[in-house]
Amino acid sequence: MKRNNPKLMISIFSVLVGILIASQMKLNVELLTPVTVKSIMDTRKQIDSLRNEIVELEMIVAQREAELQTLESISTGDANIIDILEEDVRGNRSRAGYSALEGPGIEIVMYDNIGENIGLDFNDYIIHDVDIMNIINDLRVAGAEAISINDQRIIAWSEIKCGGPIIRVNGKSIGTPFMIKAIGDPQLLMAAVNAPGTYGDNLTKIYGIGLQPYVRDKVEVAAYEGKFQFVYAKPMEEGE
Repeated sequence: MKRNNPKLMISIFSVLVGILIASQMKLNVELLTPVTVKSIMDTRKQIDSLRNEIVELEMIVAQREAELQTLESISTGDANIIDILEEDVRGNRSRAGYSALEGPGIEIVMYDNIGENIGLDFNDYIIHDVDIMNIINDLRVAGAEAISINDQRIIAWSEIKCGGPIIRVNGKSIGTPFMIKAIGDPQLLMAAVNAPGTYGDNLTKIYGIGLQPYVRDKVEVAAYEGKFQFVYAKPMEEGE
């Protein structure tokens, strides 16, 4: 009887094992992809994005549930539709700036540099409209909920313009010292105008402009007294 060739059997077995390993590696090629810092960061961004979407959806659900409860109260006679509408009007007036508001925040006193050691260009040492607007923008970024300048309420369409030695706000002329009031988190508002490197800090250190912020437990911000009417903008029709 002819014996089997051991070398031939080993060769055949090795080929079969190689084919099996190659097939397995091909099937699991995605699992063997190396993990990099970029892939980790991309995955983290995707997770954060999904979390933000979940938070937004939860807020929408809570809002719809509140609206549903209101409608159910109206349908059962537990709530007065007139009271609900009046409350809605008051909220809209407050958000639009047509109601006086109060709350914690800061008050800022701003005045021109009246020192003797000033440079050749006198305009660098007086307060301009751009200075006021930059301070207001910094306050808004810090979460200010209501802002006024010398009791002129700052809203979305308020104009701030230079007019010689004065500044015009909402069409009215005001002069120094400027009193800016802002309602919000006092610590965040203070940091927005007083921290090193901020626009307010540069005004005081480079140009000597007076800027003195004070934390207040109660800040009163006046209502907007002007009138505004849309000329070109109009509500979109449903379905557009």
